[in-house]
Amino acid sequence: MKVQTQRWIDRWLGQLLCAVVSVWARAAAWGRPAAQLAREPRHILVILLSEMGSVVLAGPMFAALRQRYPSATLHVLQLKKNQEVAALLGLAQPEHLHALDDSAGLGLLGDIWRVCMTLRRLPLDSVIDCELFSRISSLMSYLSGAPLRVGFTPHTQEGLYRGSYINKAVPYNPYQHISKQFLSLVDALDADAMPRNKAAPIRELPSDTGLSVPFDALELQTYRNKMLADHPALQGRQIVLIYAGGGLLPERAWPAAHYAQVARGLCQTGHAVGLIGLRDDAPLARELLTQIGSEFCVDLTGYTRSIRELLMLFHGADLLITNDGGPGHFASLTPIRTLVFFGPETGRLYGPLGPRAQVLESGIACSPCLSAYNHRETFCDGDNQCLKRIAPDPVLADALAALARPTHVLS
Repeated sequence: MKVQTQRWIDRWLGQLLCAVVSVWARAAAWGRPAAQLAREPRHILVILLSEMGSVVLAGPMFAALRQRYPSATLHVLQLKKNQEVAALLGLAQPEHLHALDDSAGLGLLGDIWRVCMTLRRLPLDSVIDCELFSRISSLMSYLSGAPLRVGFTPHTQEGLYRGSYINKAVPYNPYQHISKQFLSLVDALDADAMPRNKAAPIRELPSDTGLSVPFDALELQTYRNKMLADHPALQGRQIVLIYAGGGLLPERAWPAAHYAQVARGLCQTGHAVGLIGLRDDAPLARELLTQIGSEFCVDLTGYTRSIRELLMLFHGADLLITNDGGPGHFASLTPIRTLVFFGPETGRLYGPLGPRAQVLESGIACSPCLSAYNHRETFCDGDNQCLKRIAPDPVLADALAALARPTHVLS
């Protein structure tokens, strides 16, 4: 199903369904005491339907849940296409990972029914809905049967109506990093003082994700040896990986010509460059190879067949230069240093966690323009000046400075 179709259904049908369920929930709760979390909850569901990078940013939230409720079984509900990351990171046991397939409308309806029946049989003590504007996640939180539902509320803000049946509501704050806001959802689970989580503890931005993927040293060395055998131009040089694709949101991409200029400079100063991405990014990689014109720049699009292989590739390189998206967040799980471009969205809210990531932003007045209030639809019509105005030469200087503190050189 196309993204625009999903947005249209969510906006119009979703709001209507949320209103109907709100009336039903109010009538069903009439005269009953307010729901409270059990002293030792048995089952907690986390709904994370967003992009795969959001799963990494939710790492501190999962750590807080495990610390606060060690005996609880955590369940995770995601879109099927994003589930690989949760499984790799061990956010829940495989049998507690639940998926919705949004590739076809009828299949999605069937999955909603199947997952809801599974969750209601547990039963759940609470559900944490991490979505900002998705009505399907809000509806799933109610249909799951959990008596305690935690999620974001717009309060008086326009554009975020998701029903009134979230009984532990936390206001979405467009000025705080999303990782801190995820933690506020955990704080709301057993907070007695409401409205809206005023009694929550003061939290600093987490210094790292709290997540890791264990690799055997032999496994990493074997992968590095294969990479060098497949691409001999990388041998004996520091390797810079470049992700120039924009994914589902092309307006998040730094201009290809700027990437080409930086890559040429890196190759001329004795480094090697690998262009990464999905197979769909291969045409862009071929265009960049032509512009760069160096034997020390190789096409790695489609080379990694899983997120695990992508992480091994990051272990075998020294620097990643990337647009805002999943690769920048996955890199925070490895030792690689990262330069990440932000413009339509901001690193102050969605930047990768950890000390090895550097966010690059222009600071233009209209940036950021994508938010929960406009369904991430920009008004720049593809002319993303917020990224175009980040000049290549300073980025090359930042890259060379990062490479001056090498992690390792492949040989």
